[in-house]
Amino acid sequence: MADPRQEGCAFVTGAGRGIGAACAAALAAEGWPVGVGYRTTKEGAEGVVQGIAEGGGKAVAVPVDVTDPQALEDAFVALEREFGRVLVLVNNAGVRRDDLSLSLDDTDWNEVVETNLTAAFRATRRALPQMVRARFGRVINIASVVGPRANPGQANYAAAKAGLIGFTKTVAAEVARRGVTVNAVAPGVIETEMTKDGVAQRLTELIPARRAGRPEEVAAAVRFLASEAASYITGTTIFVDGGLSA
Repeated sequence: MADPRQEGCAFVTGAGRGIGAACAAALAAEGWPVGVGYRTTKEGAEGVVQGIAEGGGKAVAVPVDVTDPQALEDAFVALEREFGRVLVLVNNAGVRRDDLSLSLDDTDWNEVVETNLTAAFRATRRALPQMVRARFGRVINIASVVGPRANPGQANYAAAKAGLIGFTKTVAAEVARRGVTVNAVAPGVIETEMTKDGVAQRLTELIPARRAGRPEEVAAAVRFLASEAASYITGTTIFVDGGLSA
């Protein structure tokens, strides 16, 4: 096909701040029109769009609750009308509801699994037919070092992220012959709103690099996986964690 950036766009969920915002900016810098998905961070998403526009890129803020199938469908339709088919999908939207397993309730379990895992499945299922037809596609799932590494108090989060890594591998094998790659990026402790509760400070001494990461460092891995240079990389997980998983 022609340059896929002329044929379609990228869609980043949970892109109003933090890792998602950095990923949207990185993909725009690579020449992709970008859908900046958000649920509650409208002002942040609009700021990301403005920053991309000021840099000469194209972007639009897309309101979407990824746990709502109809809202997700509406987001895809809006992007397809604006920029064409979604050829790069970054499943980044996520939440934490930490508690020990013995007191973790069903609501907090379900919310984390629905947001961090089930929504990624639905978005991927929606995007894949267009990618397969184009014989080009990039699905990048934002997992976590907590998937394969125990972190007490995060049974729901760990289960969802471990499931996301397994999902990544399986879908990658299913579509590899169609020019579509499916990979995961697993951040460690990253300086974002999600870690402002002190978790970054508590874990720093366990990180070989002795510091938390920056959203832009995660976005750099996403930018690479979305590129033509990564066309032979699929079904893998890149850890961006300062050595925490070593």
